[in-house]
Amino acid sequence: MNGPDLLEQHVGHLKSRMGAAVIGSHAMFRGHDLHRDLRELDWVELYLFGITGRRFSPAQAELLHAILVYTSYPDARIWNNRVAALAGSARSTPALAISAALAVSEAGIYGGQPGVRAIDYFLRTKTALDQGSTLAEVVAGAGRIYGFGRPTPELGDERLPWLLALAQRLGLGDGAHLRIALDTEQLLVAKHPRLRMNYAAMTAALCADMGFSIAEFHMFRVPLFLAGMPPGYIEALERPAGSLFPIPCRHLAYAGVPAREWHRK
Repeated sequence: MNGPDLLEQHVGHLKSRMGAAVIGSHAMFRGHDLHRDLRELDWVELYLFGITGRRFSPAQAELLHAILVYTSYPDARIWNNRVAALAGSARSTPALAISAALAVSEAGIYGGQPGVRAIDYFLRTKTALDQGSTLAEVVAGAGRIYGFGRPTPELGDERLPWLLALAQRLGLGDGAHLRIALDTEQLLVAKHPRLRMNYAAMTAALCADMGFSIAEFHMFRVPLFLAGMPPGYIEALERPAGSLFPIPCRHLAYAGVPAREWHRK
């Protein structure tokens, strides 16, 4: 079947297994009536059901909530929060401010992408170990392993003790992927002391142990920093417009064409 024939099948209607809104009657959400069957879910549980099609146990739901809460820092200096705050300083709208901040949260070095690469590493490593490889062999051949290292490695990642303690209290702290993460950290730190585990690796390992695929984990991470963004936006609105992180001209080093005098004819 060629391209035009394939597209012709979809003209005038939308086929969906995810759901539909029957205005004035009901709304279907992955085969369930949203208001009749799913109304008691909280937002995160509904969000995850939309992504995975699965219902999570109370312990798993609590841990997944914590993953979002423990990194909700209302600090406008953080790269993505800064975008939301600058939007407020420029008097943009809340939706544009938060959307832009979420978009840059996909950063390749310290945003969403390291988490995606981390869960990919854990899933592949688990498969390799099941097939008889050793972790040392996997680490040696893996090249760069995401989720280990931080700009301030001597301080560690302040979120990890809290998250690990909660996972252990909930009975979710002994999964195979989390063990791979902990053992990988030991191997990496033995050679490079700066390569301690960070939040991307621990959250990826915990989610892998809960059965997340790479794509599911990627989507779950989208609102990871969301709760820390509105405070910076609101505070910027309370200040004079344009007063967030202003840069005086005297702080700029210019090495281009020198200033020229303009004369009127």
